[in-house]
Amino acid sequence: MKDDRKYSGSSNGKEKTAPESGRKGDFFPYEDIVNLPHPVSRHHVPMTLLQRAAQFAPFAALTGYDDAIEETARQTDDPVTLSESEIAVLNRKLQILEEMRDSRPEVSVTYFVPDQRKKGGEYRIVTGYVKKIDRQRQLILMDTGEWIFMNQLVRIEENQHF
Repeated sequence: MKDDRKYSGSSNGKEKTAPESGRKGDFFPYEDIVNLPHPVSRHHVPMTLLQRAAQFAPFAALTGYDDAIEETARQTDDPVTLSESEIAVLNRKLQILEEMRDSRPEVSVTYFVPDQRKKGGEYRIVTGYVKKIDRQRQLILMDTGEWIFMNQLVRIEENQHF
């Protein structure tokens, strides 16, 4: 069946020829603009290819949802409550370390750090020598620069016998 539609988009009323077929009378509505140069704005700087591609990039409809899921899945440890005898042993070891500070005995200190966002926290171990013990502020300064609260101490192990 022949398509009887004709394009007469030119101002002179002559019948146009479609470039694909080369036959006269085929319907081709954009023939008058297809070979025109691409318009360039005088007011806007052209976008880079990266900027153009970013328009079509996927986006997260629920901002922060992945972070919330990750935070919920993150595991924390419960703090250990030390007995009176365990606290007495820690205090004795701190006293010995204070007396032996000049000889710099190497120790491994285990302490609990509470989590800022959820219940629980994590246990950390720092190895080195005790640089300073501040009993008034209840802090221990290690040679690594870490400050440890005395109430967060869990264990002090000597790497050299003191």
